[in-house]
Amino acid sequence: MYNQKKATRKSEVRPFTSSAYAGRWVTCEVPKDKIPEKSMESRAAYQLVHDEMNLDSNPALNLASFVTTWMEEEAEDIIIESLNKNYIDEDEYPQTRAIHDRVIRMTGNLCHSEEAAGTATIGSSEAIMLALLAHKWNWREKRKKTGRDFSSPNIVFGGDVHSCWEKFALYFDVEMRVIPLATDKFTINADDVAQYVDENTIAVGTVLGTTFTGQVDDFIGINDFLVSLKKEKGLDIPMHVDAASGGFVAAFGFPDLRWDFRLEQVKSINISNHKFGLVYPGMGTVLFRNSSIIPEELIFHINYLGGSMPNYSLNFSKPSSMVLAQYYNFLRLGRNGYTRIIKNILEVAEYVENALIETGKFKVLTDTKYLPVAAVCMKEENGYDVFKISKRLRQYGWIVPAYTLPPAAQELAVLRIVVREHFTIDMAENFIEDIKKVLKNLDREAGNIPEKKSDSPGVC
Repeated sequence: MYNQKKATRKSEVRPFTSSAYAGRWVTCEVPKDKIPEKSMESRAAYQLVHDEMNLDSNPALNLASFVTTWMEEEAEDIIIESLNKNYIDEDEYPQTRAIHDRVIRMTGNLCHSEEAAGTATIGSSEAIMLALLAHKWNWREKRKKTGRDFSSPNIVFGGDVHSCWEKFALYFDVEMRVIPLATDKFTINADDVAQYVDENTIAVGTVLGTTFTGQVDDFIGINDFLVSLKKEKGLDIPMHVDAASGGFVAAFGFPDLRWDFRLEQVKSINISNHKFGLVYPGMGTVLFRNSSIIPEELIFHINYLGGSMPNYSLNFSKPSSMVLAQYYNFLRLGRNGYTRIIKNILEVAEYVENALIETGKFKVLTDTKYLPVAAVCMKEENGYDVFKISKRLRQYGWIVPAYTLPPAAQELAVLRIVVREHFTIDMAENFIEDIKKVLKNLDREAGNIPEKKSDSPGVC
C-alpha cells in the first residue's frame, strides 16, 4: 500500500510533459551568476549539473591526486546514511562521537602510542595547523614561566613540505626557517636541522613521503639530534611528522620504519585518511603523543548545541560521514587487508617506475620507495620536456602532473604518477602503452626519428 501511494505521488510530481533529459525541459540559458526566478523540475536540475561534471577529468585516470577516488558500495551506503549528521553535534549524535574516538585510538595505536590524543579534521592542513599551534602555545608558556622573551618564535622545516606549513607561519606569525633542497638532495637530515634551530624554535617539521618525490626525511637522525640537544642544552624541541601521504603506507607496508611515536621527540603526527586510509575527501587526523601536549587554553568548552563538550578545531561544523567510513574500513579490512592493498599498490608503482625507465627517456629521482609514487625527470634533452608529455597524455584521458621542484632545485622538472587502489596492473599496462605512443609522436615531431620513406608506387 505504501509503495502504491509513493508511486502515485511520484507520477503527480513528474507529469507526462516532464523529461528525463534537461535539454528538453530547459530552453533558456542556464543561470550562472544569479539564482533563477523560477523553479526547475528536479530531474532537469540534476541532468544539468550531471552533464557539467562530465567536463571534469575522469577520477579513475587522475594520476595526479593522492586522494581516494573509489570505495566499496557498503561504505558509500554508510556515507549517504550519515550525510545529514553534523559531527559537531555530539550531544545529539553520541554514538558518532564514540566511533570517532575509536578511530582516533586505532590510529594512535597504528602510530605506536596507547596514550595518543587527537581529533579528526577536514584534512591534513587543519591537522598540521592544530599541532603547530599547540607547540607554539607550549613554547610560549615555557618562556613566560622563566621570564624570557617570547616574541620571536620560529619553526624549522625543509623545502619538501606542503604549502600549508608556510601558511601556518604566515597566518600565525611564526618565522619560518626553510632548509633548502639541492639538485641531488630532496629531504632533510640532522646536520641540516642543527644549522637552523635555537631556543626560539617551537618545532621541527619532518615529512613521511614528500609530495614532490615520495621520499622521507631522516627521522631517526633528527630525533637523535633533538634528544642530545635536550640533554646537553636543555632545549626540548618537539618534532612533528607530516605523514599526510605516507602514514598509512608506512604503517602497513614498512612496519619496521621508525618514524612515529617510537621516537622520543615525535610529539605530534598528522595523517590523511582520505589518502591511503582509503576514504573519500575530506578527512585527516591530528595525533599528539598524549593529551598533556594539547594546551587547555586552546580547547573550547561549548554548551549551546546541547550538553557541554570540548572542541579543538579550526573548522567548527564538519561531516560525520568520512569518520564513519574510516571506521568501516578499519573493521572491513583489518591489518591484513590494509597490508595486502598497500603492498599491491606499491608493486604496481614499482612496475610503472621500471617501465618508465625502460623507455630510456627517464631517470628516477629516488631509488627508495616509501610512497606508491613514480617521480621521474628527463634523462637528456630530447627536443621536448615533461610538460609536453603531461599535456599530450591528456589526449588519452590521463592526468599526470609536471612541475619544477622547490627553490634551489627548481631546475629539475618532474613527471609524477601516483598509484592508488583502483589503479590496477591492467590499467598500468594501458598507461605505459599510451605514454610510449606519446614519446614516439614527440620524438617524430622533434626530428629524433627519421621520417619513413614512402614505398615506390607499384605497377598494376
